[in-house]
Amino acid sequence: MKFGGTSVGKPERMHEVATLITKDEESKIVVLSALSGTTNALVAISNALSQGDRDSAKSQITALEVHYKKFYSDLLSTPAAIEQAAAITQEHFEFLHIILKISFSEALNKDILAQGELLSTKLFSVYLTEKGIDHLLIPALEFMTIDNYDEPQVAVIKTKLTQILERNQDKKIFITQGYISRNSKGEVDNLKRGGSDYSASLISAAINASVCEIWTDIDGMHNNDPRVVKKTVAIEQLSFDEAAELAYFGAKILHPASIWPAQMYNVPVKLLNTMEPEAKGTLITEQAGSVGVKAVAAKDGITAIKIKSSRMLLAYGFLRKIFEVFEKYRTSIDMITTSEVAVSLTIDNDTYLPEIIKELEPFGTVEIDTHQSIVSIVGNEIMQTEEVMEKLFRSIKNIPVRMVSYGGSHHNISILIGSSHKIQTLQSLNVDLFGLE
Repeated sequence: MKFGGTSVGKPERMHEVATLITKDEESKIVVLSALSGTTNALVAISNALSQGDRDSAKSQITALEVHYKKFYSDLLSTPAAIEQAAAITQEHFEFLHIILKISFSEALNKDILAQGELLSTKLFSVYLTEKGIDHLLIPALEFMTIDNYDEPQVAVIKTKLTQILERNQDKKIFITQGYISRNSKGEVDNLKRGGSDYSASLISAAINASVCEIWTDIDGMHNNDPRVVKKTVAIEQLSFDEAAELAYFGAKILHPASIWPAQMYNVPVKLLNTMEPEAKGTLITEQAGSVGVKAVAAKDGITAIKIKSSRMLLAYGFLRKIFEVFEKYRTSIDMITTSEVAVSLTIDNDTYLPEIIKELEPFGTVEIDTHQSIVSIVGNEIMQTEEVMEKLFRSIKNIPVRMVSYGGSHHNISILIGSSHKIQTLQSLNVDLFGLE
């Protein structure tokens, strides 16, 4: 059971989480994110330190400490529990105040970012103890590991976690941190932003769990983005492939990396709502449940790159040479289309864009379009579903489309548009594909 930042962000929400994890006798591992807003605050503190602005970092640390003092005061009711929470909070904020005097480094940055999950799980453990709920807090840093390429080592996680569980067979409830891990050097590291979903999926795979429940503040994966489209509905069932496509192409409820561990070990994933625990949510399994369009998702921050070269395009090895440039800079490609004289592709990470452009220029003319969005239409056997293409192109007839990707997946049709047209496109597709106005 994984609970995100909004699910533990207020004392009353944490009380609700305690109720949810004790509603049955099943053994469970509970993964918690940092309290909502904490990771953003820690990133801001780290950024201030990296820029040498210690006064700003200090004031932000102080403000965060005030927030936590109020939080545990409202969370707990007995003097003994409050005293214990105060000691935990003081210990972590002493560390944050000490770093004001230390030279900034990437390793220190990772230590700073880990504080949120360490605090939320320890405070939750104090609350469970106060309520007489038997449990064990198991540090993620004792079993969650990543290699030199930041990839989690499932076999190692499985071995270490199994040993911990076997030593504590008398316990039914285990609490641990999402997001944080140790790297190949043994240093504190993390699974990147949104990584608590990833943690839960990896843990589910490692212990062959009966189910991986992702608890958030929305009742499952919706057919469209509820933040910009008025009427959306929750999807009852998705296949792992459909869910992976939606997560990768912008559905915010699920971290893109979090599907594959569960899929590899065939652990069903449920997306559930902490605010409405009785809502059905979304079930993700090997089976799609039905054929046809399930949902639309949009991914922002896309850069389109066009390499135009009549001289080299048909030459043997041309595409390989282009791909090698992106591989060199560890930049993944989302969409690609080719014609006789040009290759167009998209990336969602422009960190190394100047270097990439420089290395592509010998191949031909390079054109760049920024502020693009990929809109993906996802569903089971979507290519065999009648009228999908007709409805899609009717829906976007007034939208300038930069690229279309069709046929690379049985579950996905993607279009590239300027980000300024995204909301209009999502709303139009909601009407034409789902009949929701």
